Amino acid sequence: MSNPYLQKKRWKYLLMFFALIIAGSSLLYTQYLVKNIAKSERTRAQVWAQSMKQVFSTVDENQLNYVFFVRDSLTVPAIVTDEKGDFKVSRGLDSMKTFINIPPEPGVDQKKQPVYDLKYFQNELATMDSQHEPIKIKIDVPGLGGNYWLVHYKESPLLTQLRVFPYVQLSIIAVFLTVAYSAFSSSRKSEQNQVWVGLAKETAHQLGTPISSLLAWIELMKSKFDAEDDPLIAEMSNDVKRLEIVADRFSKIGSKPVLEQHSVYEVVKDFVDYFRVRVSDKITFELTGDRFLQAGINIPLFDWVIENLLKNAVNAIEGPGSIKVDIAASKTRAQVYIDVTDTGKGIPRSKFVTVFRPGYTTRKRGWGLGLSLTKRMVENYHNGQIFVKDSELGKGTTFRIVLKNID
Repeated sequence: MSNPYLQKKRWKYLLMFFALIIAGSSLLYTQYLVKNIAKSERTRAQVWAQSMKQVFSTVDENQLNYVFFVRDSLTVPAIVTDEKGDFKVSRGLDSMKTFINIPPEPGVDQKKQPVYDLKYFQNELATMDSQHEPIKIKIDVPGLGGNYWLVHYKESPLLTQLRVFPYVQLSIIAVFLTVAYSAFSSSRKSEQNQVWVGLAKETAHQLGTPISSLLAWIELMKSKFDAEDDPLIAEMSNDVKRLEIVADRFSKIGSKPVLEQHSVYEVVKDFVDYFRVRVSDKITFELTGDRFLQAGINIPLFDWVIENLLKNAVNAIEGPGSIKVDIAASKTRAQVYIDVTDTGKGIPRSKFVTVFRPGYTTRKRGWGLGLSLTKRMVENYHNGQIFVKDSELGKGTTFRIVLKNID
């Protein structure tokens, strides 16, 4: 039989693979655009740098307007410094923090010249140099500060936004898909739970009539054949009572069970005594632990938990083996530990969590629901925990149930 859990897992991996392809394609295409825009901006910066050189060189009067037009066409922030790092010209920066006149205006007192925010310029320069290598232009005009100038320029806001855009876009899509998946998954689980609850209650109702008939037939056999003490009829009676318990379990699914204070040892012992005579005599059972520990238990449902664990242990044992149930308290005695240990084939460590998922099974005819139901009954109905405490391939497995101790 195909495993629905494995099929679901494959679909998840397949969808994740296609999502990664889409995300990767989006990032690669965006990087391609960023690279081309950055190249275009550097070309414009180089043209602007050459225009600055022409401004401070001797030019024909007819060419001057064209040079100024080229110079003013730069759309990215830029700073020009000389080879010593002194500021010369800036463009596209915050006008409230920048003011550079080179050369100083004739007839204006130098002390009255507006100044610029040095720290602001230094921060902008550091940002520009971290983004692009400065463009070097040779200056042959005496008195302008050195033999060459450096043009530092910054990415345009458009290019910066384009770099960030795919990550913002993918984040929004991821959040939307997560919320949508959670909503649909919750809705689907709710519908499935309603179906299972309805099916369970209908099963309990259908079992009621034949169970009542079987009880009546057993009483008739006792009186007709005078077999009140016959051990076979006694075992038949026990099995019919077990059917009553099973029907009661199904009727309780979907409703909040009533938890009562019971001795954990005695509850487990009653079921182990019933179960051991119904499996191979090659498997031995051992029950140990504290007899006085108590917890809030719904006996029909908790018997189901122990039954599923014992059946799982029996199926794991190939040939002779043993099953041990140990009941102990935590160090603070706030919790009760119930350890079910078998000498079966064991569970790989990678499957410690997977075994509790619906549909997971290693048996050809299994449905993979036993441990899933067990986990639900322990955690949802008894406010406890269940997990694989330890397992080794070829040697056996220990499941641990944790309940709240009631002193």
